[in-house]
Amino acid sequence: MPKVQPIEAGGGGGRARTRRVVSTLNEINVVPLVDVMLVLLIIFMVTAPMMQRGLDVNLPQARRAQEINDQRLFVTVPLTFRKDRRVHLGQDAVPFEFLAERVRQAMRWRSEKQAFLQIDAALGVQDMIDVMDKLKEGGVDKVGIVAKFPETR
Repeated sequence: MPKVQPIEAGGGGGRARTRRVVSTLNEINVVPLVDVMLVLLIIFMVTAPMMQRGLDVNLPQARRAQEINDQRLFVTVPLTFRKDRRVHLGQDAVPFEFLAERVRQAMRWRSEKQAFLQIDAALGVQDMIDVMDKLKEGGVDKVGIVAKFPETR
């Protein structure tokens, strides 16, 4: 609440001043705090999706492909498959020898026994066939090969 302070009349012979109102700063101004918080919120909203990063695979291009919209089982074969013989079933790294068993466990409750294979373009056809054989051994009926859309020019 503003305080009223009387001001004494000076000896200058003019009119005497009356009271003046002095406001004290006893409340915190929250507007700058809200502004800073909104800016931080926007920064976190923009950067949060960038923090989730998947596995880098250089997919081959296809001219006629359809987008996959449903939640499907993805098997990713990175370029390092030649060295460590590991594939990624969803987000989990699985040794190639255990791929059939892990796929069998993943397909147990699914009505559609299909999987999508994401294989690096630098890998050979034999590597792709080996992985597809393991998927078939695990109970997959249909194997789709994922390719990226061609870039528009």
